[in-house]
Amino acid sequence: MREPKNVAETAALHPDYMGFILWDGSKRYCVTPPEVPAAITKVGVFVNAPLNEIEHAITTFKLGAVQLHGNESPQQCRELQGKTQVIKAFGVGENFDFDTLLDYLPYCDFFLFDTKGPMPGGNGTTFDWSILENYPFDLPFFISGGIGLAEINKINELRNADLPVYAIDVNSKFETAPAVKNVEQLKNFKEKLAL
Repeated sequence: MREPKNVAETAALHPDYMGFILWDGSKRYCVTPPEVPAAITKVGVFVNAPLNEIEHAITTFKLGAVQLHGNESPQQCRELQGKTQVIKAFGVGENFDFDTLLDYLPYCDFFLFDTKGPMPGGNGTTFDWSILENYPFDLPFFISGGIGLAEINKINELRNADLPVYAIDVNSKFETAPAVKNVEQLKNFKEKLAL
């Protein structure tokens, strides 16, 4: 998200989280995240940012969570622990090894599973969610990657499985332009989710 009017219209749908990409390598880069209602957790999305830059953004923009989409270490997650929610993203391909998450477990509030692709996120495609059936941990996770209205039934199945699916992260399939959301489509999506 980026445009204040679009942010306000989307906030009226009462999402739990709203993300603002604070990585200047993205076409959705947001220099200054607008205010959001207090009931919505404002998320700053980073890719390999220095720790002091992330900490400055947490304070300046009142971030309730950070989503780390680069090669951030467990140590960096540990440094952020207690300052905000820590969501560590991982790109999932067909040979994803859940053991790579072990060192992160004590220092993250959530994992986020996205499609492995040329960009650290925002590739606009889904991955094979059946891989998540092998998820061995209790830590709740977000699913992301090319999620649109066509994935509703699969999402509802996944959420009814015995997995700690915490949130659905939607982005490109609901955009009319980079960082601009189609609010009617989001509303339709939310209504069709089995809440």
